[in-house]
Amino acid sequence: MPGQFERIAEIEDPFELLRAATERLAEAQQEVTELSRLRRRLIQDLHAQGMSYAQIADKAGLSRGRIHQIRHTGPAPEAAFLGLGTVTVATPLRYDQVKDRPVLSLDDMATGQALEELVRSFDMQAVSDHVTVDGHIDLNRSNLVVVCGPAMSEPMRNAYETDPVIRWERAEPGLWLLHDTRTGESYRSGQEMDPQEPMDVAYLGRLARPDGQGTFLAIAGIHPQGSRGVAHLLNGEIASLWGQVGAERFSTLVRTVYNPDTGEPERAELITPVYRHDQD
Repeated sequence: MPGQFERIAEIEDPFELLRAATERLAEAQQEVTELSRLRRRLIQDLHAQGMSYAQIADKAGLSRGRIHQIRHTGPAPEAAFLGLGTVTVATPLRYDQVKDRPVLSLDDMATGQALEELVRSFDMQAVSDHVTVDGHIDLNRSNLVVVCGPAMSEPMRNAYETDPVIRWERAEPGLWLLHDTRTGESYRSGQEMDPQEPMDVAYLGRLARPDGQGTFLAIAGIHPQGSRGVAHLLNGEIASLWGQVGAERFSTLVRTVYNPDTGEPERAELITPVYRHDQD
């Protein structure tokens, strides 16, 4: 019998045994999910390299029918773009002077919910967290997605400064721009244009954790509507992005046109190349 099963089975306290068995079962189910995802991705990768499905079946010692079944069922490989296992989605709290307490804005709430729904659509678990009002966020965690710009958090500001291609620039108090150092072009929100436009620009990237032990996904619009646009884009383009960058560090910019009355994204598109940081 597996060592972990033997260890759990030897627990004498029935409540501790129940808790340990439940926790291990959840871990085992997640392992099965991730192994299924890995298997499906390997078949796709081998086929993309030029092997036929019949050749893959022969080399792996499986039937063609089994390869076909694996290829069309099970967790999608592109889910790994968001993380493996339970994904934490962190959104920023803002201080409400009227209510005299920290609150989550409607736009940030909508972004967080959209990202959590995307995670769950891949048969993974999603949990929510927050960047505190004073900007604190623990970035040294696996499977982390943070929706927060540099103005609201020093840890996030420091993380964005490690990006070798895209820069956040503060043109003047209250005015932030996103600058592509490759092209020299700077982008601003439609809210700062004259006349104003229902358009925002957002950052999407995977950055190094401060402890150097991994990465996390960073999302931030110049205004919250831009972050909602990134969530909207990921719903349709996550497979393409995964194919371009996998789990490597990268950054790109997203333009979102939104409904001026609701803030709901109507169209979101990439406006820069997807820059892989390992190629710089």
